[in-house]
Amino acid sequence: MKKTVFLLMILTIVAKIIGFAREIALSYFFGASYISDAYLISQTIPAVLFGFVGAALSTSYIPIYSDVMRKKGTEPAIAFTNNVTNVFVAISTFIVIAVIAFTEPVVKLFASGFEGETLNLAISFTRVSVLGIYFTAIGYIYRSYLQLKDRFILPTVLGFVSNFIIITSIMLSARSNVMILAIGSVLAAASQAIFLLPSLYKRGYRYSFIFDIKDNHLIKMMHQALPVIIGNSANQINWLVDRTIASRIVVGGISALYYANKLNGFVQGIFVASIATVMYPLISKMAAEGDMEGIKSSLKESITGSNLLVVPATVASMIFAGPVVQLLFGRGAFDAQAAHLTSYALFFYAVGMTGFGLREVLARVFYSLQDTRTPMINAFISMVLNIILNIILSKFLGIGGLALATSIAALFCTVLLFISLRKKIGPFGMKEISISFIKILFSSLIMGLIAKYAYNILQNNMDYKLSLFISMGIGALVYFVAIYFMKIEDVEIIISAIRRKMKKRA
Repeated sequence: MKKTVFLLMILTIVAKIIGFAREIALSYFFGASYISDAYLISQTIPAVLFGFVGAALSTSYIPIYSDVMRKKGTEPAIAFTNNVTNVFVAISTFIVIAVIAFTEPVVKLFASGFEGETLNLAISFTRVSVLGIYFTAIGYIYRSYLQLKDRFILPTVLGFVSNFIIITSIMLSARSNVMILAIGSVLAAASQAIFLLPSLYKRGYRYSFIFDIKDNHLIKMMHQALPVIIGNSANQINWLVDRTIASRIVVGGISALYYANKLNGFVQGIFVASIATVMYPLISKMAAEGDMEGIKSSLKESITGSNLLVVPATVASMIFAGPVVQLLFGRGAFDAQAAHLTSYALFFYAVGMTGFGLREVLARVFYSLQDTRTPMINAFISMVLNIILNIILSKFLGIGGLALATSIAALFCTVLLFISLRKKIGPFGMKEISISFIKILFSSLIMGLIAKYAYNILQNNMDYKLSLFISMGIGALVYFVAIYFMKIEDVEIIISAIRRKMKKRA
């Protein structure tokens, strides 16, 4: 598991860097403007609407497939996959028709502050972007199938292709017609699904038209998916409220939140998503076999591994929010106001970075146990808290208040999930996890203090970019030395493995 996670992290880092090139291109050509706001809302609408269904696919399909495969074999499992594919393409068709028929009220629902040219552009963008839902649905199923076959690399690599398509569309749209932005997003989604087909066929998948809404496995999947859909709707409602309020606070507020959230998601995508992606099929198989001790061991390992990477990233993001935003986006149409708004939001998003990460890991354990109800309840409690805090904190902190509300709600939800999971599966090493977390946090704070001190000195004598890289390098070195002397179990295992390999080579 650790080797696969490490390789996936390396590829994800490369993919995320290319992904940032996409965000940089958008910020360079369009900054935080009405065009970027309209475009981002047009991307948000299909993502939110299909996010309900997508979350169900990515969480309930894998455990049910594992169960069908174990009890009935390969052919029934593939037939189940085809039935799921065709049913969800039908659902996607319903969503597309509904959005095209009622585009204006849908856009106003997501961004009530839009009017005039911004509103008209968002409507035009959305009518094109919503077509990408078809490929998103198929991509969800195909990626999950490959994960079940222990093939995690290709879906990550395909991110390079889709990002290249989007970057190209951004550049072309800036020079000609802005509608190319929306077309590019659809082509990018299509590439994610189409290029998976050869690998699927190598792993035994064969498409056939099966459409049976009365299939027992599909009904069971939908029954388990319903709480996931409802729970995920809480996250989407949070985004909806955030962006609606942001559209009323300041022009470019939606774009600032988007850029900051992308930076925050960079860490989640590299570290947490890599761990959760590899962990989920593994613990789903353990759950199907009744191996509770294996689940607990994998969970403990995943939590500590996530904390080792996310906690120092949290500290670094808070300390260097301003320089990082300026380094990545500070060019072209991305002016000083946009940089200030984005770095301000990033600081407060970083507060909840650990919560975002652990919430993802813990929820996967519930899903593997085919319990989708508990995460749903906790998500809705978190949603209510987030909305209340949005209204209160945005009055005092503006855009930053929206980000802080999201962070506090995520941390609160994570605590609830820990409590619920402890009740469900019994002790899973919380004492060891807590001790490791304290050691990691202490090491991260030392890293942050030394890195910030180094940056303050260096920037007086050299360019801020070089100062940032050097100070972050110093901070990383300090962190690795600190966690080594803290005697954290996972770190000692990794170091021992490295030493064994070096001895073999010697």
